[in-house]
Amino acid sequence: MSPALPLLLAALLAGIGTYGVLARRHAVLMLIGIELLLAAAGLVLVTVGQLGPDVLASGSVLTLFVITIAAAEIVVALAVVMAMHRTRGDVDLTGEAR
Repeated sequence: MSPALPLLLAALLAGIGTYGVLARRHAVLMLIGIELLLAAAGLVLVTVGQLGPDVLASGSVLTLFVITIAAAEIVVALAVVMAMHRTRGDVDLTGEAR
């Protein structure tokens, strides 16, 4: 199988994730963009890991680390978003308090 399709999908996910991080002001939408970037990285790791004979399966193992880091990141970030919502009443990241 050619790695072009998974790498193209990873590039698409990375582009959408980058747009989501740079263009959004809402904290939850920025978190979704970060998750898309991490999903793209995981897809690239698995794709590259499947290209050659790797007895250690390093692409898959590194993807498990990325998934673990993504889960920890989302827990901490959602706790920050909830604290921000409690204190400010919104989760807009422009810095303009209402």
